[in-house]
Amino acid sequence: MMQIDILTLFPEMFNGVLNSSILKRASDIKAVQYDTINFRSYTENKHQKVDDYPYGGGAGMVLSPQPLFDAVEDLKTKSKSSSRVILMCPQGEPYTQQKAEELSQEDHLIMICGHYEGYDERIRSHLVTDEISIGDYVLTGGELGAMVVTDSVVRLLPGVLGNDHSAVQDSFSTGLLEHPHYTRPRDFRGLKVPEVILSGDHKKIDEWRQKESLRRTYERRPDLIENASLTEKEKQWLKEWKMDK
Repeated sequence: MMQIDILTLFPEMFNGVLNSSILKRASDIKAVQYDTINFRSYTENKHQKVDDYPYGGGAGMVLSPQPLFDAVEDLKTKSKSSSRVILMCPQGEPYTQQKAEELSQEDHLIMICGHYEGYDERIRSHLVTDEISIGDYVLTGGELGAMVVTDSVVRLLPGVLGNDHSAVQDSFSTGLLEHPHYTRPRDFRGLKVPEVILSGDHKKIDEWRQKESLRRTYERRPDLIENASLTEKEKQWLKEWKMDK
């Protein structure tokens, strides 16, 4: 069972997210256990402060190293396995599906949600193993980012989705965007489902999905194709589309 510990000043923010939908199901089937810890409880400051003014002056407050070092060390001591310590930070590496797949193989994740102006640099350089950013923008704190990472990782754990093939076929898991989906009715206001996926010919259906996945990526995220491992058939499709432009 995976253990996810989330260090935050606002643990109540996670109540609805961790107790709903797939994340709750994952906990119910004991694929994961969550703990949200207010790291203010680890501070040695008599006023319960976890931040201070930055040396050298400047706007805002900086999170002090002591509470977070003590909290992480305590959680590591309690863990029976090695821990990945993740700092949610706009300066971190851009988060990807591949990173989610990597983290889903771990037994213990510790996520640090910051607030205020930033972190004491010693937290970055001597405490964490990973710095993650969910996008090129700044949030009030790391809580929303931690929710995103938790959701994307937990849904990959065995048995959580009910169908283990679902996660494998998601957008980005193959390096490309996912193909279009259709359901009943076959004809909705004159908009018809492609005949090929109604044919029952699974070989043709698989080829159609492969081609449409590549087409959607080519049209919407051509940057992904540069690093994708393409078959000769996929390369030929790309060549034909480029010639038709």
